[in-house]
Amino acid sequence: MPSLTPAAHSQSFTISEIFKVPELDIYQQMVCFVLNNVIQAGSPTPPTVTEVAAKGRMSVQDATTALQSLSEKKLIPFKVFRDIVGDYGDRRLSWAAKGLLLYLNSHPGATVDEMVELSNNDRDALQAELKELQKLGYLEGTNILSDLA
Repeated sequence: MPSLTPAAHSQSFTISEIFKVPELDIYQQMVCFVLNNVIQAGSPTPPTVTEVAAKGRMSVQDATTALQSLSEKKLIPFKVFRDIVGDYGDRRLSWAAKGLLLYLNSHPGATVDEMVELSNNDRDALQAELKELQKLGYLEGTNILSDLA
């Protein structure tokens, strides 16, 4: 099955292809239909999760969960998931990880030592949150984990 990349408009697929993927639930299938329509319409930007939910006739929570699953199954790139849901809409992230991500996004050159100094968290707690962000793909292109060695 082709990747659902809104930026790659030639990567659309047919409804019959979606139904051939047995592990997709109805919400994931509807999200595929919505994204396919965005691709076919030639939209230069991906829809918001609220738009996906409305067009797919589901809650924002169901749309977010479906997008997460499609990303985990590599049917949509993680970047597309992030573009649609946003950095802080990922329900898999703890509040601590979201706060750390917010800090890292606004202080791109931050080091682990600086973050330990600015909080009441010890190095181990910070490392756990950083590993959560890394596991879910949020630290791509950063070298913050090299500070932990």
